[in-house]
Amino acid sequence: MKIDTNIIKQLREETGLGVMDCKKALDEAAGDINKAKALLKHRGLEIVAKKSGRTANDGIIASYIHTGGKIGVLVEVNCETDFVARNELFQGFAKNICLQVVASNPSCVKIEEISETALAEAKAIWEKELKDKTGGVRQKALEGKLAEFYRTHVLLNQAFIREPEKTIQDYLNEITARIGEKIAIRRFIRWELGA
Repeated sequence: MKIDTNIIKQLREETGLGVMDCKKALDEAAGDINKAKALLKHRGLEIVAKKSGRTANDGIIASYIHTGGKIGVLVEVNCETDFVARNELFQGFAKNICLQVVASNPSCVKIEEISETALAEAKAIWEKELKDKTGGVRQKALEGKLAEFYRTHVLLNQAFIREPEKTIQDYLNEITARIGEKIAIRRFIRWELGA
């Protein structure tokens, strides 16, 4: 089946992947762009899984000072090689993470970094708020509050400010698949004048 070059171009623009990857996915999906996207996403997750055991000791520290100089951010983003650290796509990713931290003010990178104290305090508040609920309703409400807490406080769980339909974890997976190396957001610090 001959795939229209406009569809290949559209898929490439929407995914940011190479022409050959897009063409191959469209061939396998018989020209269906949505099926091709699903195939590419699945392949990207496979690449991320393969890279997860590798070490990312290189990278950059990106910075951003918000207009007016009232908020500043430093973010360390790691990769496997200095070649990738100089890559425009990688550096753009790091800059976007800086913008995310400025806009969304997360407290940590991943769930495992949430302090036990902060989580215990939040749970105590939720228990009081939900004291009138019972059984499954209460449990479901607590799970919802916990998920919302993660979306607010954990960088990887937040909606990406430039594309809210994906999380920062989705964005990280996408960049890892496109670059072909393990990419990791190691840490960040955010300063706000007077805070």
